[in-house]
Amino acid sequence: MFSYDRVLPIGSVVFLKGAEQRVMILGYQRMSANTADKTIYDYCGCPYPQGFLSAEKTAIFNHDMIDRIISVGLQNEAYDKLADKVREIIAERENPEE
Repeated sequence: MFSYDRVLPIGSVVFLKGAEQRVMILGYQRMSANTADKTIYDYCGCPYPQGFLSAEKTAIFNHDMIDRIISVGLQNEAYDKLADKVREIIAERENPEE
């Protein structure tokens, strides 16, 4: 079972549940391109090893959709600061009344 209690860094490579293609994390807090769907997802990513092909070929997904971590991206002081901020944003989004 997947378990990782931190925000994954940019460059991390994962398998999503039910997917056959690896995905490399490109960014955080991405809204669906569907204008009717205002859902904000935890991550956006591109196919790995192909890399970014176009905005239409990016995946958007939440942390709980990750089945397996293949590789964790670079973690340093800059990542730590960003990860803390991203966690705050996710917590606010999930619990707007608190």
